Amino acid sequence: MNSLVNYCKNSFYILLFISLSLFLIGMNFMLNDLVYFIEWEILSLQSVSIVMTFLFDWMSLMFMSFVLLISSLVIFYSTQYMSADFNINRFILLVLMFVMSMMMLIISPNLISILLGWDGLGLVSYCLVIYFQNVKSYNAGMLTALSNRIGDVALLLAIAWMLNYGSWNYIFYLELMKMNMEMVIIGGLVMLAAMTKSAQIPFSSWLPAAMAAPTPVSALVHSSTLVTAGVYLLIRFQILLIDNWLGQGLLLISGLTMFMAGLGANFEFDLKKIIALSTLSQLGLMMSILALGAYKLAFFHLLTHALFKALLFMCAGVIIHNVKNAQDIRFMGSLSMSMPLTGCCFNIANLALCGMPFLAGFYSKDLILEMVSMSYINFFSFFLFFFSTGLTVCYSFRLVYYAMVGDFNCSSLNMLNDKSWIMTFSIFFLMIMAVIGGSLLSWLMFFNLEMICLPIMLKLLTLMVCLIGGFMGYLLSNISLFFYNKSLSFYKMSNFMGSMWFMPIISTLGIIKFPLNLGENIYKNFDQGWSELFGGQMLYNQLSVYSLYVQEFQNNNLKIYFLSFMLWIIILVMMMMF
Repeated sequence: MNSLVNYCKNSFYILLFISLSLFLIGMNFMLNDLVYFIEWEILSLQSVSIVMTFLFDWMSLMFMSFVLLISSLVIFYSTQYMSADFNINRFILLVLMFVMSMMMLIISPNLISILLGWDGLGLVSYCLVIYFQNVKSYNAGMLTALSNRIGDVALLLAIAWMLNYGSWNYIFYLELMKMNMEMVIIGGLVMLAAMTKSAQIPFSSWLPAAMAAPTPVSALVHSSTLVTAGVYLLIRFQILLIDNWLGQGLLLISGLTMFMAGLGANFEFDLKKIIALSTLSQLGLMMSILALGAYKLAFFHLLTHALFKALLFMCAGVIIHNVKNAQDIRFMGSLSMSMPLTGCCFNIANLALCGMPFLAGFYSKDLILEMVSMSYINFFSFFLFFFSTGLTVCYSFRLVYYAMVGDFNCSSLNMLNDKSWIMTFSIFFLMIMAVIGGSLLSWLMFFNLEMICLPIMLKLLTLMVCLIGGFMGYLLSNISLFFYNKSLSFYKMSNFMGSMWFMPIISTLGIIKFPLNLGENIYKNFDQGWSELFGGQMLYNQLSVYSLYVQEFQNNNLKIYFLSFMLWIIILVMMMMF
């Protein structure tokens, strides 16, 4: 165990050093407006040249820096969280493969190499979701893998359409695509791929199901890797979404995703699923502001969200670890007394998620909502933005109320403490980043001052929505018995809103059960049925018979053929005579 801790410590220091270096290089690239396009010729044969391309700009370097920072802390955290696992080396290697796939996706300006990283993420995420080998994990892994395959197929089709341009380096053709009709097809396919990876409606059901993975994996997946891959890809293709129906469609879908996830989280009792639904809500926010054309703001929120969401999952992991793997928030309570440091970090992460002034989430969310107030959008989209923000604060306060105050409901004999120094160190490090990260990034990314001019009512609307949402969350938790009895009176509506608008059922029946049963029937009736009988098997039997004849001829000589021929002649003559 000690050697493993030292090994993971070394990994932590190396990844942290690389992360810091990339952050400083990214700042240099941003200030000097540099872009490096590197081509590496892997193979040159006659006139065929296989070239690997990499794109380094401030955006890719910054994102890589954040991914490596969070992955280094997750690996360090895992040494204690996964200490009872005999195959922890395999787990660490899977996490490193996951990070490497994300790196490949981030620095690729080429759709082929993006597909390598994209499929790498899908495959390794399947291995990590089914890591705890039980039926629930297998079902969740299958739903995750098959939902993401739809996006992989869309990306393959986009690669096929890119053949019209002579190269797969999409970065050179974005301006040209804007003028062509094919832009709609390629943009639509890329948007479909991004929607599956970032779990937008109707592909949302796999995200809470993926909570079957170990908590350190959830912290990595839901902050900076798998689910953000779709948002990052659309940030690269953002020029295709401006001033057309693709952007308008994405705005509607992502707004509804944000609203649906916020509603669902208020009915959920599983600690990890509440945080997963909050991730879904924030992904909807990133996608919708991206659809409005503010790609820098979407990227800014992507980075700040990575910090506090990783912190939230890590704190949830420590809580689950201490309450003997119970995830129901109704079993928890009074954790602020038993685990003060974890409780403090958990509350800071929740407040950052709500957009508490001067924490990481405030700088990005407040700016996004003010830009929405200045944009030319319809009232429905405006309502979705602000109401979903209120729902975010509502479920966050509900979560804090259930977990942090009241009485501990799990067991009379418990060992709650903050003594696991490895996990505490990782959490504390991220907590500092969640406090200062937003202001640091806003000073770096928006050093050109732009004026936001709004009436006083719109300026205060964000604050009012947050306060009302927080009050409602407290109220619903405080009078929960009355509230849940009332929700039973409207059982169908509560069931609809609490089960993600029946999306898991539709996905399980539509994406998994029906196609797999159909495939099984086709396989049995055609591949192993008639086509086998009249196809492969019949051909095999006939060729076997013919080969025996040929073998018989080959094994004999001319004298035998001559004698047998003469014998047949004699028999025929005798038959004709008689």
